[in-house]
Amino acid sequence: MKFATKIVFVIGLLALGGFLINAVQDAPSDENLEVKLVNDYNIYALPIPKTMDFAGETVPLNDPEVRERFDRELLVNTYWQSNGLLIFKRANRYFPILEPLLKKHGIPDDFKYLAVAESGLMNDRSHAGASGFWQFMKGTGREYGLEINDYVDERYNLEMATKVAAEYLKDAKKRFGSWTLAAAAYNAGNGGIGKQQKRQLTTGNYYDLLLNDETSRYVFRILAFKEIMLNPKKYGFNFRDKDLYFPVPTYKVKVDTAVADFAQFSQEHDITYKVLKRHNPWLRDTYLKNSSGKEYFIEIPEEGHYNTTAQ
Repeated sequence: MKFATKIVFVIGLLALGGFLINAVQDAPSDENLEVKLVNDYNIYALPIPKTMDFAGETVPLNDPEVRERFDRELLVNTYWQSNGLLIFKRANRYFPILEPLLKKHGIPDDFKYLAVAESGLMNDRSHAGASGFWQFMKGTGREYGLEINDYVDERYNLEMATKVAAEYLKDAKKRFGSWTLAAAAYNAGNGGIGKQQKRQLTTGNYYDLLLNDETSRYVFRILAFKEIMLNPKKYGFNFRDKDLYFPVPTYKVKVDTAVADFAQFSQEHDITYKVLKRHNPWLRDTYLKNSSGKEYFIEIPEEGHYNTTAQ
């Protein structure tokens, strides 16, 4: 690109005098511009930690193939800055809920990063139909006791879905003998990991198995999130407490009958329909049949946390 030798920059309007000042500066040459760009914006290779573990199990980072796989996920998730910042913001809201639930059900704390890898801490639905923070398919959710129908989908109930995720992971840990393989089985299925162990004539750890591309990256993605989220400034993520999302305190209302209209139900509890659904995404319709008289517990935010109220 050719640059004019002189460029007129409008510096600004003086607050008191109201005078417009023009500053004439030499335009940078192509060579100087390249130097400026290099100095102002850099992408760095990232140092690999000397040691790392997942749920107390050592990651063999001395293995060159393992180091490369971890390096790939660390780079991808460090330089996807917008996604990273959003995850930090959501984690501040949801980790205080997830951490005691995992502990209650006997699951190592590191599995909160599995939820990050699965859904980005969002109640998403994948193209394959997996749903919620823990991304259960309908069949697996029902197999482990979740109610999934047109009115209620407990895959979106964080407390109940975390309990089921814990049961699945403990079953996998019992079968394969390690939390790392249990994490891999969460992606590939117990049958998928078992089949590959048999095919490859090994009962060895995750790092010894040749797996499909998704599962071979899966645990390393979890590890990358753990490393980045434990060391945000090291990887260039800067934020203040006020930048983060905070949990809204709630109380639970027991419902053991049909609810004819959740908009009316919301008004009765001094909130909007939108706020009700925000805190109870597992309620999938505008009403609840509940012909069996099952007990449900609906979360209602405490007063004063939203600007809008039902009229």
